[in-house]
Amino acid sequence: MKLNERSLAFYATCDSPADNSGFLYKRGERHTAYHRRWFVLKGNMLFYFEERESREPVGVIVLEGCNVELCDSAESFAFAIRFGGTKSRTYVLAAESQAAMESWVKSLSRASFDYMRLVVRELEKQLQEMSRGLA
Repeated sequence: MKLNERSLAFYATCDSPADNSGFLYKRGERHTAYHRRWFVLKGNMLFYFEERESREPVGVIVLEGCNVELCDSAESFAFAIRFGGTKSRTYVLAAESQAAMESWVKSLSRASFDYMRLVVRELEKQLQEMSRGLA
């Protein structure tokens, strides 16, 4: 699949349902101030926008190979998206409430294809066990 800015912007704003969406505070990489952004999670892609009504995302984070964990921060309800590797970026985000933070951490932790593969394997295993029980 070939992705470019136009196709990503279309996918981010099309009518397909989002797995999660809402405002989060994102800490900048160079300037460590937090900026309020509108986030939309679709599949394994986390898009962020300047405002909720924005038609094009400011950025996208592909969530493959990441770990989502709570972190210490001056900002309340903070969590981090970490990637393996020495030069990989860590994204520090903060929610507006405990409930929102828990919802985001749960959604982001389940967003990778690796997680979905594990779920499918477990369901296949359960199906085989049920089939054996009926035989």
